[in-house]
Amino acid sequence: MDSYKIIKYPLSTEKSIRLMESQNKLIFVVDIDADKKMIKGAIEDMFKAKVENIKTYVQGGEKRAYVKFSNANPAIDIATQLGLM
Repeated sequence: MDSYKIIKYPLSTEKSIRLMESQNKLIFVVDIDADKKMIKGAIEDMFKAKVENIKTYVQGGEKRAYVKFSNANPAIDIATQLGLM
């Protein structure tokens, strides 16, 4: 499946900015049918960054992925690439 179909868009809320700074995580809205393995592959493919962990959360028909990056890839650098910072 296409990476850009799996990952819809990043969230830039106060909570996501706090997580980025404190835990090296970013939050993405993802395809409702995507599993963690698909999400990890898509993120690593799109940003050429190592993903350590993914937690998913579904609310109101929207699926969010909390993506923790390895220390070698600061989340703030990826957020800057995305234009969130």
